[in-house]
Amino acid sequence: MSPSIDVARKQREQLMSLFQAPGGDIRVSFEFFPPKSETMEENLWQSIRRLEGFNPRFVSVTYGAGGSTRERTHRTVSRIVNETNLVPAAHLTCVGASKADVDSVVEDYWQSGVRHIVALRGDPEDATKGFQAHPDGYDSSIALIEALKAKHPFQISVGCYPERHPEAASLDADVEYLKRKVDAGATQAISQFFFESDLFLRFVDKARDAGITVPILPGILPVTNFKQLKSFAGACGATVPVWMAHLFEGLDDEPATRNLVAASLASEQCRRLYAAGVRDFHFYTLNRAELTYGLCHMLGLRAKKTDVKKDAA
Repeated sequence: MSPSIDVARKQREQLMSLFQAPGGDIRVSFEFFPPKSETMEENLWQSIRRLEGFNPRFVSVTYGAGGSTRERTHRTVSRIVNETNLVPAAHLTCVGASKADVDSVVEDYWQSGVRHIVALRGDPEDATKGFQAHPDGYDSSIALIEALKAKHPFQISVGCYPERHPEAASLDADVEYLKRKVDAGATQAISQFFFESDLFLRFVDKARDAGITVPILPGILPVTNFKQLKSFAGACGATVPVWMAHLFEGLDDEPATRNLVAASLASEQCRRLYAAGVRDFHFYTLNRAELTYGLCHMLGLRAKKTDVKKDAA
């Protein structure tokens, strides 16, 4: 067989692996953020109910920079516990809070039935000043993880960065810091979003070489607003490929076409990761259900009808 025919066959086999139905072994989780208004709260709960039927492993609820959404995060998590059958993973940060304040939140979560915490250092409200630990607070995510493990047997997720954290000296240094978080008690890592699948796969290989054995979930961000994406990416150090900018060019006032492009890109990204052996996917929903719903469906999942939790008020 000539080399050109052999290459063509391998390319065809790869395409088949990308577009054939996955094997039914995919697991998903979703991230939401606490609402700022009644309208946003209604949208959030419509999204939660829409995605609940996919039986996610967990759903996480974020904190704002500087802990600015702390109370709204707590209310959202409590409502998930009381009104759904979902497993909430509550974000918790060190920013702007004393150890006593954080410990009180932790105890409230445990007593309300929360068993999964996403432990983060957190971002300051004023990004120009950089992180400054509270005088009486935890000074790092590692200190927070150690405190959590000392209090209760939480499942603890932490963040990781396939292209390194913006404050890290290098990717190797960032991986070493992730190893320290795992050694402190983290049970899994959730990646920052990325758009080149190879970036994530190389990062996982580097983490495994460093002795990190916990699950590492890829964070998938379906792009609904390209201008907003560039702002997000700049803040967290994620690369937006040039080819991606070209695909969204001229679509600012074309929401239907923009969503079609976004769904196609995210679906291909997930299928390439699946072909490489990835089975767990974490979706950043931005409190919008439709794109994530469609992606889960294309990945072979089928949403089941769910009822309101029987013991809900």
